[in-house]
Amino acid sequence: MTSRSIFLAALFTSLLSAPTLLYAQNPAPTPPLGWNSWDSYGLTIDEAAYRDNASALAELRQYGWEYAVIDEGWYMENPSARTVADKKYQLDANGLLVPALNRFPSAAGGAGFKPLADWVHKQGLKFGIHIVRGIPRQVVEENRPIAGSSFHAADAADTTETCPWDHGNYGVKDNAAGQAYYDSMLKLYAGWGLDFIKVDCISDHPYRPTEIRQIAAAIQKTGRPIVLSLSPGPTSLKHAAEVEKYAQIWRISDDHWDVWATKKKADGSSAGPMGTRDAFDLLAAWFPYVNPGNFADADMLPFGWLGPEPGYGDARQSRETHDEQRSEYTLWAIARSPLILGANLTRLDDFTRSLITNQTILFMNQNITYSHPVDAASLPAGSENIRVWRGTIDSPGARGYTEFFAFFNLDDKPVTLRATWQQLGFDGKHKALDAWTDATTKESKDITVTLPAHGSTVYEIR
Repeated sequence: MTSRSIFLAALFTSLLSAPTLLYAQNPAPTPPLGWNSWDSYGLTIDEAAYRDNASALAELRQYGWEYAVIDEGWYMENPSARTVADKKYQLDANGLLVPALNRFPSAAGGAGFKPLADWVHKQGLKFGIHIVRGIPRQVVEENRPIAGSSFHAADAADTTETCPWDHGNYGVKDNAAGQAYYDSMLKLYAGWGLDFIKVDCISDHPYRPTEIRQIAAAIQKTGRPIVLSLSPGPTSLKHAAEVEKYAQIWRISDDHWDVWATKKKADGSSAGPMGTRDAFDLLAAWFPYVNPGNFADADMLPFGWLGPEPGYGDARQSRETHDEQRSEYTLWAIARSPLILGANLTRLDDFTRSLITNQTILFMNQNITYSHPVDAASLPAGSENIRVWRGTIDSPGARGYTEFFAFFNLDDKPVTLRATWQQLGFDGKHKALDAWTDATTKESKDITVTLPAHGSTVYEIR
């Protein structure tokens, strides 16, 4: 092991054992690293598959990967059914969603997810779930009581407002009954040992600021440090101040999958999932709002094997080329997006493993104090398909002042960039250490980078 590798390993050990007080003050001081079940299992994840993936994630814990998140559908007895009624939502007496016992048997006896969360914590990981905001229609129709209050479901439900793409819930009113409903929900889930909650149909399609505030308040009342992740996007920039006040993570795109560029309809609207190419402009627009504890989320990383039941399309190996996956991972990392893996971790291939265990890239993502795209106007002529991001570490908790530059080729053919460091906003002569190959350039006032189609590289500047 090189001295540099020893240093990075020691640094990651120190990060993993950071003081509990810091986490209590801010549940996500750095971009969360973890895994989510949606890209490989859709609605169908069960306890056995979840434990298998969490066990695989625990083997990556030494690199900082820690959140194991169960996405939508854990409360459905029949997740493959067509109608909400046939899916058979599982509810407690107070109308709160609970795990389906046919899929999560450890929840028997009213235990909920506590036994599973306890097991996750013993692996050194953190436990997360997904919900769609609102209150289930069945709960409203039966007008069940809201735990810990004198209210009933009908007092809390906004029956005029529903999620346009998920018909299981009504909206929640901005009143005392609505707050009581979310308070009771988060109290139950915090009692299970929840560390992360992804709330869907809330940051766009439509934007629900009142429910964001209610959920954030309910989390605070639990006294437990729970990361609040808002989904889906694109969250509007005009809501930036609000989402960063109440949430740690907010989606800036619609669902992102394993394609390079989004297909467009004749009117210019999207005709499919968001691609990596589209994320460059989105992340460039959001960089001023990214700070410790607040991160613009470019969505999950659809790498590796996506199966057996991915949330979009058929089971498959990621359709992105290796160069495209490396570019996506590099962009997410330097832009300080959360890094949430979508791969089936039980079938992790060597290339995907090489990406997600690269210590320099993870070090960069977790320690950058400021990052931004370099002004394209400052690049040499003929660079219209090249993007450059600069990331700065200026923190005594890392290793003092460090600079990273990431170079990306958006073109469908190879390109070469020749630029001075001054053109990139960085004066002087410098050596550049390639984060992927560990090769170091000679000290120079300029740099030459040749990139394959959709390819990238990232340098640590010395």
